[in-house]
Amino acid sequence: MQLFYSPDIVAETAGQSILLDAEESHHCIRVLRKKTGDTIHITDGRGRLFEAVVTNENSGKCLLMVTSMVSAAARMPFHLHLAVAPTKNNDRFEWFLEKATEIGISEITPVICEHSERTVLRTDRMQKILVSAMKQSLNLHLPALNEPVKLAGFLKKEFTGQKFIGYVEEKQEVLLKDRYQKGSDCLILIGPEGDFSQAELEAAKEKGFLAISLGNSRLRTETAALVATMTINLLNG
Repeated sequence: MQLFYSPDIVAETAGQSILLDAEESHHCIRVLRKKTGDTIHITDGRGRLFEAVVTNENSGKCLLMVTSMVSAAARMPFHLHLAVAPTKNNDRFEWFLEKATEIGISEITPVICEHSERTVLRTDRMQKILVSAMKQSLNLHLPALNEPVKLAGFLKKEFTGQKFIGYVEEKQEVLLKDRYQKGSDCLILIGPEGDFSQAELEAAKEKGFLAISLGNSRLRTETAALVATMTINLLNG
């Protein structure tokens, strides 16, 4: 099944007209060569899958008419939020975004830390990667992507659920898999290549974050973030 995305679907009833954006229109008309009258599948990124018919095969502004709602997928029974320091190599961070979306994640926040080597990000490009991964994996829920924020500011935000910080500069005896409670909302902080500073670690602990290990190996930032994502999903079955 080829899946398209539009956040503009507002009703579950048939008859609504939807205009795909330029990128989705190009993929639909130029790449897949859909014609007027063809049926396609489209999601709103909020768990709903629709059938729609192409009513205008414009490769820049493809017009659809929603004909029916096929299904509605429930959200994960837990909220998984990863706050991850962007990697120096941007491709690695984008790899994490793609794979985490395929596996299952609710929310992502890029956090800028004292040791961060990358502080500027193109969130528009990151959003496209999330959309592409959602469609490729036929996952009907698009993760929320927040604007980059300094860690000090991020720690001021309220979060209900379990809070963990991955820290490798000192031996951690506590494993994420042993402290996470199945079904719980979860926020995990993953630091940059140079790790969190001691001051950042202490600030996080003061806010209720528990320092945890993801295993014996020293992992790259993007690998650690993905291991954390996989761990929480596996523990939730």
